Amino acid sequence: MPEVLVVGAGPVGLALAADLRVRGVDVEIVEKRAGTGSGSRAIGIHSPALALLEASGATEALLARADTIVRGEARADGRLLAAIRFDRLRARHPYVAALPQADTMEVLTGLAPRVRRGVAITAVHDDGQGVRVRATGPRGDEEIRARVVVVASGWAGRDLVYRPGAVRTHHYPDRYVMADVVAPGGPVARVHLERQGVLESFPLPGGRRRLVAWAGTDEVADAVGTLERAVAERAGLEVDIAEATTFRVRRAVAPALRRGRVVVVGDAAHEVSPIGGQGMNLGLLDALTLAPLLPGWVRTGEALGLGRWETDRLASARHAARLAWLNTMLGRATGPLAHPLRTGALRTMLRGAGGALFTRAYAMRLDRAARD
Repeated sequence: MPEVLVVGAGPVGLALAADLRVRGVDVEIVEKRAGTGSGSRAIGIHSPALALLEASGATEALLARADTIVRGEARADGRLLAAIRFDRLRARHPYVAALPQADTMEVLTGLAPRVRRGVAITAVHDDGQGVRVRATGPRGDEEIRARVVVVASGWAGRDLVYRPGAVRTHHYPDRYVMADVVAPGGPVARVHLERQGVLESFPLPGGRRRLVAWAGTDEVADAVGTLERAVAERAGLEVDIAEATTFRVRRAVAPALRRGRVVVVGDAAHEVSPIGGQGMNLGLLDALTLAPLLPGWVRTGEALGLGRWETDRLASARHAARLAWLNTMLGRATGPLAHPLRTGALRTMLRGAGGALFTRAYAMRLDRAARD
C-alpha cells in the first residue's frame, strides 16, 4: 500500500510525486490517459514555483531548456504604456521561465516515480484507516489502498471529491485563438491592448513565440486566419501560421480542498484563465506547499499544518480568479470612446505605484506561497 496515491500525471501531479519521492515518501501515480498528450498549453513558470521546484531538482533542468523573460511591455496604439520589469523583483528567480509544456512534462516525468497509465479512477472512499480507490485499467477492475490520496487530475476528476454543483463554475463568453510560431520580438513579452481586443506575444525557446488573441464571443470558424489578422491589426506584423487552436475560459474555486484523507490540488479544485500561466502555477504551488506536510501526516496520522495550508491555498485561488477576471475584462474589444479612456487609465496606473503592484501580481508574488 503506497503512503500517497497521486491521481493525475499532468504537471501538478508529476511535480508533487517528484517532490515526495525526494522526501522518502512511498508514492504511486496513476493517469487515465495512455499517453502524455501534446498541444500548446501553459508555457510560463513563475518565480515562486521555480523556488519550490528546487527541492526535487526540477528547477535547474527546466531553466536549461527555457527562455527567461525579464521584461514585459504593455502597448496600445503602437505606443508603450509601461514596461514590466520582472528582473526588479525581490526573488531568487526574478524572471518567468518560458518553455513548452511538453518540455516541463518531460523534466518532471524523469524525476517522478513511473506513472501507471491507462488507469481510470472511478471512486475514492476514506474508510477511517486509509483511502480505498476503485480503478479500472489494463489490470481490469481493481482496488488500490493508500494512506492519503491527492487528486490532481484536472477538472475532469472533480466529481471524485465534490458533489454535483458544489463547485460553482462561471463560463465566460470570450473566445481566444492561440498558436506557437516563429516570429520576431526578441526576449520581451508584449501585451497589445487594442480596440479590437488583446494580443499577447510571449517568447519561447528557438526563436518562437506564443501568440494569443481575443477573438470575440462567437464560434471561430477559421482559427488560423483569425489569428493572422489579429497579429496584423494589433501588432502590425505579418506572420505565417500553419496551425492554431481556439479555447474558452472558465472560473471556479472549490469551497474546500480536503475531505478526510483525500486532498484536491490544481484544476480539480480551481480553474482560472490560463493566460499568463496563472492556472498551472497556482496548481504547482498547491502541490509543492502540500508536499512538506504529507510525510508527517502519513506516518503519524497528525495532519499538522493542513488547516493553514488549505486556508492559504483557497485565498490564493480566489485572488488568482479575481486577477483572471480583470485580465479577461481588459482583453475585450472596446468602442472608439472607451478605448482612449481605458488606455489613459492603464498608462497612469502602470507608470505609478500600481506598476510595481501589477508586476508582483502577474508574477504571482502576491500568492501566499511566494516566500522565496
